[in-house]
Amino acid sequence: MPKIADELSALDVKRLTHPGGSRNVMFSVGGVPGLHLQITPKGGRSWVLRVKVGTVRRDIGLGGFPGVTLSQARDKAREARAKIENGIDPVEERKAMKAALVAAQRRGLTFDLAVDRCLGAKLDAFRNAKHRQQWENTLATYASPELGKMLVQDITTQDVLRALQPIWATKTETAKRVRGRIEAVLSWATVAGHRSGDNPARWAGNLKELLPAPSKVATEGNHPALALDDAPRWFAALQTREGFGARALEFLALTATRSQEVRGARWDEIDLAKGLWVIPGARMKMGKEHRIPLSKSAVALLEALPRLEDNPLVFPAARGGQLSDMTLSATMKRMHQAEVAQGGAGFIDRTSKRPAVPHGLRSTFRDWVAERTTYPGDMAEVALAHSISNAVEASYRRGDMIEKRRRMMADWAGFVSGSAKGGKVVRIG
Repeated sequence: MPKIADELSALDVKRLTHPGGSRNVMFSVGGVPGLHLQITPKGGRSWVLRVKVGTVRRDIGLGGFPGVTLSQARDKAREARAKIENGIDPVEERKAMKAALVAAQRRGLTFDLAVDRCLGAKLDAFRNAKHRQQWENTLATYASPELGKMLVQDITTQDVLRALQPIWATKTETAKRVRGRIEAVLSWATVAGHRSGDNPARWAGNLKELLPAPSKVATEGNHPALALDDAPRWFAALQTREGFGARALEFLALTATRSQEVRGARWDEIDLAKGLWVIPGARMKMGKEHRIPLSKSAVALLEALPRLEDNPLVFPAARGGQLSDMTLSATMKRMHQAEVAQGGAGFIDRTSKRPAVPHGLRSTFRDWVAERTTYPGDMAEVALAHSISNAVEASYRRGDMIEKRRRMMADWAGFVSGSAKGGKVVRIG
């Protein structure tokens, strides 16, 4: 019959010392069979449970002393022996848990990091650098605030829904793209081993049941536009505002261009003497160079702008980079709110009754050409850098009507400013 060790007290354990020599020594402390305090020649102390697991002798570490007290060591020893009685090897169990933790940590990837890695792995999927930048910008603007810091394996349908709902009705086309891009990132994360299960951004049988069909809330290009009769009043209000954001929005209105084209505008693209802005194809949605004749109002606006040293951007942000799309949108939003606060109706889309947005100014320009002028529609389409849907017409058209469009843009500037001579320019600073 094996000898039963005396049960030592906490004080007894504290008084134990190494007897000398170069090897570790074990002191049986009693209370639980096989529980020992191990002491090294240099005085290090730790708990060890000496026990037989199946046919194998194990020395199972239970932690250091005094971090793990005598009472806690006995509890751990009892728990380990109970597992052994149930056919579980505590050492193998611990190895498995550690391996699972390491694997989980390796899989642990935030959504923002997943976006970077996904885009890096899909370089051949992008037509050009601009296409990739569009992916990055939309995800950073609309997905990252909700999902960016979350681990991809923790993202659920409700999380994706929180990111999409604020823009689903107001920026439907953008929201559709964002959803598809979130789905692509999470799909990459699944294949790369960072998550498992269904894709929470999937549309069919998933988000389709929670969000209205895009066709029910908006159609492509259906951005809330400024009503024609409100354009001169809106433009006058805009000119009273200061800052690069307001000037960029003013320039966007005068040129009927897109937000990203204005925000990325560089001084080396503009010839003030000729009144010409040439946007390279790499910065255009259709990937083709676009020439824009500048009205006198647009040239005067540019001449009044300060140029920052060593910064090629026409409308730089405060820290030197590009303005964000939200800067222009926020300017229009504040103008609408100020108008309402003064008792007015605000600046809203005639049909949808929603507040006008920067991209909607292109629709305002197109309505002006159709309803208030005799300029041909195809000239307006060229001005807007739209693709030509008629293949035969596209094959024969070589020019871009630059000089004919110059008069049209001058008349447009006169319309929005309320004067045939164009509008007043407000300087910055």
